[in-house]
Amino acid sequence: MNWILLIIAGLFEIAFAACLGKAKESTGPETTYWYIGFLLCLAISMYLLVKVTQELPIGTAYAVWTGIGAVGTVLVGIFVFKEPATFWRLFFISTLIMSIVGLKFVAN
Repeated sequence: MNWILLIIAGLFEIAFAACLGKAKESTGPETTYWYIGFLLCLAISMYLLVKVTQELPIGTAYAVWTGIGAVGTVLVGIFVFKEPATFWRLFFISTLIMSIVGLKFVAN
């Protein structure tokens, strides 16, 4: 169950980063809504991270959480914000994914 909560926490990390990107693109009251979304997603993500670190090793949990956030945020950048999807960018994201999977397998 903790691994599922950790994945959900990582998804909320992606969401808070996406909210920051959308806030940057918006104007007027819409910007405020994106910042509120950022704060909500940040709070949920941090709460879940704290909860899972009570059972999972902190080093592994934090690395997986940040890895999910990093990979997801790059993918959101590519698909939502039209950032470039170069070979090297995708190559290094792939190595990050392999590292996250590897950490999960060696965690107790």
